[in-house]
Amino acid sequence: MKTVRKYFILWGKLTANSFLSILASRFGASIFLLGKTLRFLFFFVFLLTIFTKISFIATYSVAQAVFFFLTFNLIDTTTQLFFREVYRFRQLVVTGDFDLVLTKPMNPLFRALVGGADPLDLLMLIPYIGLLIYLSLQLGGIQFWSVTLYLILILNGFLIAAGFHILVLALAVVTTEIDHTIMIYRDLTSMGRVPIDIYREPLRGILTFIIPIGIMMTFPAKAFLGLLSPTSMLLAFIVGLVFFILSVRIWRFALTQYSSASS
Repeated sequence: MKTVRKYFILWGKLTANSFLSILASRFGASIFLLGKTLRFLFFFVFLLTIFTKISFIATYSVAQAVFFFLTFNLIDTTTQLFFREVYRFRQLVVTGDFDLVLTKPMNPLFRALVGGADPLDLLMLIPYIGLLIYLSLQLGGIQFWSVTLYLILILNGFLIAAGFHILVLALAVVTTEIDHTIMIYRDLTSMGRVPIDIYREPLRGILTFIIPIGIMMTFPAKAFLGLLSPTSMLLAFIVGLVFFILSVRIWRFALTQYSSASS
């Protein structure tokens, strides 16, 4: 319990430092928020434009498709909120500052993965959550069991997202390359803006079991809509846990391959 409290306090201090650094560049922060807002609005308009021509996408109505899209944005923004430090990790490696992290009495994965949340992403979560609640009421109301399954699978998706970011960090330790890798991850996850049911096999299977984007982005919304079987839910938890454990083991192996700046 002391360890959890210690890391929570440490995370709070790192987040406060991140917030202060953002306040030092208010213009840049404003442009960042504007860009995220425009990106969301453009794809939202794109979805509505599609539904002016057709009534369903892979058996999903316009309201259901928007619910999938909002769920994607909720998970995507939450992961960026907590894992923003991953985008700055390369600088630690190439400058040798990661050597200092390894000497400190803290888990280096904690520092590299969640070393300071991004408050700007927290602001973006507010409209997403509000829209999700509104749309949930339109889709038949908020029921305790469906909401519980939805939130549990959201957490499972967050675990998978953590695994992806850990793999990116592991690759950065070995190769010092992270910018292109994180962009590849973001391109892959963007395929989860719509239900993975629209993709043909074998792509659908790959996005579900090999690169579990579907489990991360699509399964929570399907559970809320009552379209996910108990077997699929159990499989989602197994895949999420195995993927995360495998990612942590790869990270530990990568640390054994790390060459410090002084070597």
